[in-house]
Amino acid sequence: MAAGSTYTPLATQTLGSAAASVTFSSISGAYTDLIVIANIAQSAGSNSLRFRLNGDTGSNYSATYLRGDGSTASSGRDSSVSSGYACDTPGNTSFNLMCIFHIMNYSNTTTYKTTLGRGSNAAIETDAVVSLWRNTAAVTSVQFALGSTFPSNNIAAGSTFTLYGIAAA
Repeated sequence: MAAGSTYTPLATQTLGSAAASVTFSSISGAYTDLIVIANIAQSAGSNSLRFRLNGDTGSNYSATYLRGDGSTASSGRDSSVSSGYACDTPGNTSFNLMCIFHIMNYSNTTTYKTTLGRGSNAAIETDAVVSLWRNTAAVTSVQFALGSTFPSNNIAAGSTFTLYGIAAA
């Protein structure tokens, strides 16, 4: 990062009860990049943390992921789907998940938006996911949900999501 770059906390949400999704809206265009750090409390069911930008439900997302559990590595790709991957863990098991999700150049209105997600659960695996939102609009909202469809499982109570703006990334 360039000298003088900072993470500016913009909003935090801590779930007091289980919720189908978490949304940050009215996001200012004053930064170059956005970071969301999510700590998802133990949840069950399909456990991919998915996202939508600006409420777009069309088939405008693609994703490529890499994951490993210490003995096996795998990768995959989704094209033309209705939500992107923020972080991905396999199976239908209970889990705690830490995810760092980066939206690059989010306020630029001339390019598609690229995201990078890095997830970790020491008991299951680590993963890296790059997603593309095929839209040039500035990002003003981001919504997160769990599951293979959007949403298919509740995010557990106690989960936290913090949105940061990055200046001069």
